[in-house]
Amino acid sequence: MKKTSLILLVFFSIITFGQGMKFEENKTFKDLLALAKKENRLLFLDAYTTWCGPCKMMAKNVFPQASVGEFYNANFINSKIDMEKGEGIDIAKKYNVRAYPTYLFINGDGELIHRVTSYYDPEDFINVGKDAVDPSKQMGALKKKFEAGEKDPEFLKNFIKVYAYTDPVLASKVAKTYFDGKKANLLTQEDLSYLFSLTKDSNSPLFPEFISRKDELLKLMPEENYNRTVNNFKLNAIFNTSFDQTTKILDEKKFITEAKKIMSEEKANSLLLKAKMKIAASAKDTAAYQKYAVAYYKDGASAEFTWDELNSVSWYFFENITDKTALGKAILWAKQSVKLNEGYANTDTLANLYLKTGDKVNAKIWAAKAIELAKKEGEDYAETQALLNQLK
Repeated sequence: MKKTSLILLVFFSIITFGQGMKFEENKTFKDLLALAKKENRLLFLDAYTTWCGPCKMMAKNVFPQASVGEFYNANFINSKIDMEKGEGIDIAKKYNVRAYPTYLFINGDGELIHRVTSYYDPEDFINVGKDAVDPSKQMGALKKKFEAGEKDPEFLKNFIKVYAYTDPVLASKVAKTYFDGKKANLLTQEDLSYLFSLTKDSNSPLFPEFISRKDELLKLMPEENYNRTVNNFKLNAIFNTSFDQTTKILDEKKFITEAKKIMSEEKANSLLLKAKMKIAASAKDTAAYQKYAVAYYKDGASAEFTWDELNSVSWYFFENITDKTALGKAILWAKQSVKLNEGYANTDTLANLYLKTGDKVNAKIWAAKAIELAKKEGEDYAETQALLNQLK
């Protein structure tokens, strides 16, 4: 009996030794900071959402690894918080978390020391943690090195990753330095991700890269997509120069004046409606959003509307609008989206809209169609199946 107990003890010791990351549970953010301060360690915060695929992959493939647990458990207070629930909402605002997964390294005073955003394999994830505890590689040190003239490409890339969401203006400045040093080299997929994520509009310091590297970009995307991208940057510039981020007020006169420099007055007025939609959505003013969306999309038949754009506005109406006339418009938009590019996403939207308006016959038809497409596309259709089940 004693021998068996000894074997079990050794067995459980091996299990304990081989555990992955240990996350603090049932503690408030304030409690986590207090614990980090008490133990003189950084707080590691996995800022995730339930819908984030890479977040789930990290939780499944990386966090449980013994080597990862050994390093992170020894060096950090580990925590994970859903950024869309409870105090996670305010944490996301405070630390400007807009991409997932994001990993924050915070000291006991709540000061952000380091951050990264991406999926990492176990070895690279451990290196991220090593950077976080290395004063020479933390955010403040990186900034000082750049200001001192450091231009090594690998250093600049790491700087961009760290500052892309903390200080996108500074990250754009660093990215310009990086791309200036790559004039004679072809862009990599990683380069493209920096270029697209940091270029906000045609006033961005990175926008000239899209013009000077047009021939190279056309080898990576259809010309139609390239032209749409460049045009969208110009449209974003019109909005950004007319909208006061502090007061949240749009200078409509200035907007129209700027828009008319590159388009007709009719299109400028149409674009103004879309801008008002954007502001209403941000302010969660569903009544205003409904009004502007109905005026902008009309019957959804314009050649300028893409299938995913129509699907997005249709789904917004499904989730937020109750007016049956307006929902009828959303059905038209969803049908046009399906006509342009039939897939699981928009057929599921159509099924849900039909059910919300009481048309169970069409809801059943489109739910079945959506499930059929989901199987072909490898999508999770559990919610659509639940919808179909209630119609049987």
